[in-house]
Amino acid sequence: MPQLRKLFGSLRQDVDGSPTQTVLIATSTLALVGLPILTTTAWANWKESPKAVLDEAWQIVDDTYVDPNFNHLNWSEERQTLLGQDYTSREAAYASLRDLLGKLEDPYTRFMTPEEFRTFSNQTNGQLVGVGIQLTLDPETQALTVVQPIQDSPAAAAGVQPGDRIIQIDGASTRGMTVETAASLIRGNVGTTVNLLLQRRDTAPLTVTLTRAQIDVPIVHSALREVGGQPIGYIRLDEFNAQSADQMKQAIQGLERQQVEGYVLDLRNNPGGMLDQAIKIARMWLDKGAIVRTVDRDGDANRVSANRTALTDKPLVVLVNGNSASASEILTGALQDDHRAKVVGTQTFGKALVQSVNELEDGSGLNVTIAHYYTPSGADINHKGITPDVVSESPVEAQRDLWMHPDRLGTEQDTQYMAAVGQLRQAMVVLDRP
Repeated sequence: MPQLRKLFGSLRQDVDGSPTQTVLIATSTLALVGLPILTTTAWANWKESPKAVLDEAWQIVDDTYVDPNFNHLNWSEERQTLLGQDYTSREAAYASLRDLLGKLEDPYTRFMTPEEFRTFSNQTNGQLVGVGIQLTLDPETQALTVVQPIQDSPAAAAGVQPGDRIIQIDGASTRGMTVETAASLIRGNVGTTVNLLLQRRDTAPLTVTLTRAQIDVPIVHSALREVGGQPIGYIRLDEFNAQSADQMKQAIQGLERQQVEGYVLDLRNNPGGMLDQAIKIARMWLDKGAIVRTVDRDGDANRVSANRTALTDKPLVVLVNGNSASASEILTGALQDDHRAKVVGTQTFGKALVQSVNELEDGSGLNVTIAHYYTPSGADINHKGITPDVVSESPVEAQRDLWMHPDRLGTEQDTQYMAAVGQLRQAMVVLDRP
């Protein structure tokens, strides 16, 4: 059987997955490492079998995984075991691949089915197909509850409101239903409909019919605030997807036109995302200085720096918490180490690993850890996180209430935001001194 690395699409390098333009072409020969040449019929049969995808995934890990010792596994023997089994279905083959990847003990190197990979890709691209509802389980009642409808979505147009409880989805009760199950029922093809039975406070249940559509998800939320008579900009970034840098640029430029005197950049609960987006956004705040250094398994380092394209040099405070991870930590580490911003909040998550995102031939996907990254000061924050300059705690109940009511974020009801504002005021006072 040929050991071919065939990648029809792009290898996408990232903190959690981001596109670059590296395209790997399949080698033309079918006789590799002394293996026999397959006939056209045999090759066609191999290509259609589940083993072809397993071998493709194995080879990507073999070529790029950050640990050349593969967590002390004999990786070649693992391939023989993987391909030596008979699989009655693709699902069985996928299960074996997941078991193999699990032996690496790396939660970020993972396999995705074609459906999971499509969902992941849509999220990475900043788009989704659905009705535009963010869901959660109410911590007290365990009722499926709307956090908020996404702006300009079918749900928003139909008047769905934060706090609405979803009682039924197309007639099926949501009692005991997980958020993931509900989301899978609500998702569907563009142009199809879904019926939701909603309970709104003490009113009678109401039914809304929503038509699924392609939705551009707003990732950056910005607002003009006033502190002590001085205008400041509040910007919250939810994640680093393909739209993040463009939306951040628009937010900064809009607030600059309103002549703000400083900024609070909120990265709390931002799980990370695309490495290239983190770099682009860092360059909007940093005019000079290092941003990040990545090191692959061969010890080869890639250093990225600012390029004098900053959009503003006004005082900046960054808000983080324990769920600020990955690309959020790259941006925070650069702004902190280069003395561009004060960091306020709690210790960040501590993920200093870079993944590649690979589409396999059958439409499934594979994320593989390919490098470590270090902040400009050389710090390895993996499993440690970034320590804020100013620690500001927030009670768990208060945090849950804020994220259930996002309109309260960045207001006087948000104690961590107010701590950030205090630091920003100090920075603006220093700037104003003669």
